[in-house]
Amino acid sequence: MADVRLHSPFPIASVREQFPALGRTHRGRPVAYLDGPGGSQVCRGAIDAVRSYMERGGANLHGQFATSHETEENFALARQAMADLLSAQPEEIAFGPNMTTLCFSISRALARTWRPGDEVVVTEMDHFANVSPWVEAAKDRGVTVRTIPLDPRRLTLDLTGLDGILTERTRVVAVGLASNGIGAVNDVAAVARAAHERGAIVAVDAVHAVPHFLVERDALGADVLLCSAYKFFGPHVGVACIRRELFEQLRPYKVLPAPDEIPDKLETGTQNHEGLPGVTAAVEFIASLGAGETRRERIRAGYEAIEAHEGRIAEELRENLAALPGVTLFTPKTPRRTPTIALAIDGASPLEFCRFAHEEHGIFVADGHFYAVTLGERTGVNAIGGWIRAGLAPYSTDEEGERLLTAVREYVTR
Repeated sequence: MADVRLHSPFPIASVREQFPALGRTHRGRPVAYLDGPGGSQVCRGAIDAVRSYMERGGANLHGQFATSHETEENFALARQAMADLLSAQPEEIAFGPNMTTLCFSISRALARTWRPGDEVVVTEMDHFANVSPWVEAAKDRGVTVRTIPLDPRRLTLDLTGLDGILTERTRVVAVGLASNGIGAVNDVAAVARAAHERGAIVAVDAVHAVPHFLVERDALGADVLLCSAYKFFGPHVGVACIRRELFEQLRPYKVLPAPDEIPDKLETGTQNHEGLPGVTAAVEFIASLGAGETRRERIRAGYEAIEAHEGRIAEELRENLAALPGVTLFTPKTPRRTPTIALAIDGASPLEFCRFAHEEHGIFVADGHFYAVTLGERTGVNAIGGWIRAGLAPYSTDEEGERLLTAVREYVTR
């Protein structure tokens, strides 16, 4: 694999300097973090921001003293940063422990208005964080669950029968923007148009998309968009971006004295106050990779640089892996893919390969279905222990891709 510097002006050296975890070694060699789909490494700016908040003194909200005021300011800054990232308004941004918890809260709130005979739609591709909250709420309310199927040949969502799946009784369509299992980027905008024609709400899981490319809520047609900062170089903070008109009508389960206005009414309990400055810093890291007069412009340009860098390495790696005997790649036939590579090795346990890659090559890759349970069933990998999944990040290099290729080659030929 060629040196990245020959192909792109992407500032890989300076990017890597911003991730302290990259200094870790295993058995004398630098660690290759190819487990990004499960959670990225954290940029130095986010680490410093979290530490600074805790060192300077934290406090809860609504106090008449400096630390409380600073916490409130951190909320405002983080909301604005996420609004810039997702092309929304700050009051449309709510925080929570993680995407899954927020999705359960939102599904329960929306389900208050459902009646027997209503319908919700999920997909066969999604992480169950965007399946189970809707299925469980449907069970509670006597609501029918319909499913958008997978095209197992193309490894894409099969939208040919969408008009038959959606009906006038459809209340919510839950769809993932990008598959955390195989990297497929779905045509969410087409799904949203069809759903809105029937008056349905569209809930989009963007957790796996936001680390890799620009996500614009309104361009997708999403009413609810969910993501997690720990996937895009920040701390463990979940983010919900909800269209204002819907958010104002939403009646989340909450304690009685809690605020009724948006976005506070979804933020049950005390939030991760120290994490919020880290969210802002993570957004700033993405923006730092691009140029422009506004942060929004810098974010757009930053994502263009990230996608080009990651995509080039990923496509070259896929090409080389596909040429190895006994290796099966699960590459979706979609116009766009994230740099997530799912594979299987004939006769090999994914778990055992991941141990081998770790111990012999210092490579961190993961095995399993990664909560995309139905996708794992439809592709047959659940029966063999799941996929071997490698994922790239802005700090990934050609050398790390070459190391993974070498590890797979050694494993299949030993």
